[in-house]
Amino acid sequence: MSDSANVVLRFVLYVDLMLLFGVALFGLYSLEGRERRSGTVLPFRKLLAGLAGLGALLSSAGMVLMASTMSGESDVAELRPHIEMMLFETDVGLAWAVRMIALAVVGLALTFHSRAPGISLVIAATAGGIALASLAWSGHGAMDEDSRRYWHFTADILHLLIAGAWLGALLAFALMAQTRALQTEAHIRLLARAVKRFELAGALIVVTITLTGVVNYLFIVGPKLDEVLLSHYGVLLVIKVLLFAGMLVLAALNRFHLGPLLERSLREGQYRAAAHALRRSVVVEMAAAVLIVGLVAWLGTLSPEVEMSHLQGEISDT
Repeated sequence: MSDSANVVLRFVLYVDLMLLFGVALFGLYSLEGRERRSGTVLPFRKLLAGLAGLGALLSSAGMVLMASTMSGESDVAELRPHIEMMLFETDVGLAWAVRMIALAVVGLALTFHSRAPGISLVIAATAGGIALASLAWSGHGAMDEDSRRYWHFTADILHLLIAGAWLGALLAFALMAQTRALQTEAHIRLLARAVKRFELAGALIVVTITLTGVVNYLFIVGPKLDEVLLSHYGVLLVIKVLLFAGMLVLAALNRFHLGPLLERSLREGQYRAAAHALRRSVVVEMAAAVLIVGLVAWLGTLSPEVEMSHLQGEISDT
């Protein structure tokens, strides 16, 4: 039960912090001037504040669950010394404290969003990125040592940030392409411009997330394939790769067909069908991304080395 609860908590926290960082970042590279003000295009203040608050609650619940799992205690009073030990004597505790401070900074930045939306989003994106990066300390990189630990953490953090940028952009596009937002030509032109601006960012995201994904695989498993595919970890990894391939197909569809189609439709004055097609594609792509994050949360709780050793033992016994 605790394993399932841990996976669910990790999944929701990953999605939450990825969206927090990605949506704030999207507001900086896709929007400009007054467009960044909350409610003009996207509900930045309400959305980011909600994500920051939820992130703090999930992080607190995760710390309690981790202390309970490691100590075997369930009573709050009995858990307190174990939680204090984790907070003050472990890297995971330090990462948790940094995350909580970063989330508080996001909340403070949003208090002056109406007066300085650009600066507010810069601070929120930076603090959100720090909060997201802190999740690397609960992954496989924490088990490495010396320089290998440093490079694994670097790849993990880059992977998290790039994935967050992608997921946040997908949510932003989905919100901008809501049916009620597609009633005016001005909103659709803004959507088309945002899609156009995302082209370079999208290309960088695909390249970086692919490279860091391969590097992380090599750090965790090494240059092995056949043995891994027989394990529970390998099956989940294959599903993740297939979903990622599907996302690449949808991203290519948006980039090379639906985006240009929307621009042509705007020039011809018949744009609503193209806008709705783009919205459907983005929603499907986002659903695939959320499933991938769920698999990442699950994979982070598994040890492929232990599974492969167990499988090798079973094979040798037969």
